[in-house]
Amino acid sequence: MIDLSLMKGCRIDPVRRTARAEPGLTLAEFDHNCQVFALATTMGAVSPTGIAGPTLGGGVGWLCSKYGLTCDNLLSVDIVTADGRLRTASPLEHPDLFWAVCGGGGNVGIVTSFEYRLHEVGPVLGGSVVFPFTKAKTVLAFYDDFARSCPDELSVNAALSTTADGVPVVGIGVAWCGALDLGDRVLRPLHAFETPLADTIASRRYVDLQRASDAFFPLERRHYWKAGWQRRLTPAGIDVIVEFAARRPSPYMRLSLQQMHGAAARVPPSATAFVHRHDQWEVQMLSQWLDPADDEVNIGWTRECYAALEPHLERAVYVNSLGGDETSRIREAYGANYERLAAIKAIRPDELLPHQSERGDAASVELSVHPDSVQGPLEQQDAPAFRSSRRRQRQRAVSRITR
Repeated sequence: MIDLSLMKGCRIDPVRRTARAEPGLTLAEFDHNCQVFALATTMGAVSPTGIAGPTLGGGVGWLCSKYGLTCDNLLSVDIVTADGRLRTASPLEHPDLFWAVCGGGGNVGIVTSFEYRLHEVGPVLGGSVVFPFTKAKTVLAFYDDFARSCPDELSVNAALSTTADGVPVVGIGVAWCGALDLGDRVLRPLHAFETPLADTIASRRYVDLQRASDAFFPLERRHYWKAGWQRRLTPAGIDVIVEFAARRPSPYMRLSLQQMHGAAARVPPSATAFVHRHDQWEVQMLSQWLDPADDEVNIGWTRECYAALEPHLERAVYVNSLGGDETSRIREAYGANYERLAAIKAIRPDELLPHQSERGDAASVELSVHPDSVQGPLEQQDAPAFRSSRRRQRQRAVSRITR
């Protein structure tokens, strides 16, 4: 493991609208630096997350429908490849390496800095409209129609979850990054739909929107996640989602639908290593719980839910949503781009890069799950012995790469 968490340099050029950022930055730190100049670019939506994982895996966030994925806004990287050389990769310099970095995960090197394209982002309309769980099927059917007709300035997600006081609900969350008066008009059908329990959509700072999901993912919980892409929310697929949400074993579980459309969906699939360029949703089965004794029941629920939804999903998965026990799905993460990405990895010495290989030679090079994407209950234990072991691993890895 290479620990880059202390590398937190960030330089904003407000004239060129670019940022040079080191990989130890969190989303919260990066967003804050950019918003000093009323600028931003697409990042994830849980602010303690590091910027490297979303960037290398693709990067789906609130701004992607207007400005593309995080990797679509990448201008260049400084990267240490497995031969120990520091290279700058961009569309003009080492273009194959740059292509692989844009959505290929951590397969081709260790990025020591990212250069991003930034965009003007001032106050946004954000928040959610929350409905009783008994209305879940009706709400999800409305959500499917409403989200399909929304302009690029609007991203719309949905989630089935439980409130802090134990009430099951279904919510539709939004982010509008255009003129606020126009956003108010576009969102009228959502405000007028059914009788909500709560409607928190209002003008707010972009950094506050980016922090809004943090409370759902506290560090002390145990996690096991599965996910897949879905092109259309059919009645049969909605039935499965609602059925499993109704018998969730933990109140902390979230069944979420993250929208991808607009600019992110219009990029040709072969333009970057991130291949999943369609108007679609990522269906996320986000299991969380507290007691290790509940591992089996929560992991079992997640796997059963995925198995029931699988007929309604594409044979595709976002690499940052792959779990550590899902190596059989790695090809689904890269689709038609798998062979090109594997070939780029194969021509570079790989003594320091993690991979799964059947024979260990260049002809059989397999791609790996990016370390940031590996999930599972053991990763959340964080017992003192576990932390100490990881610290020693990091120290050895950093020593090795810098020698």
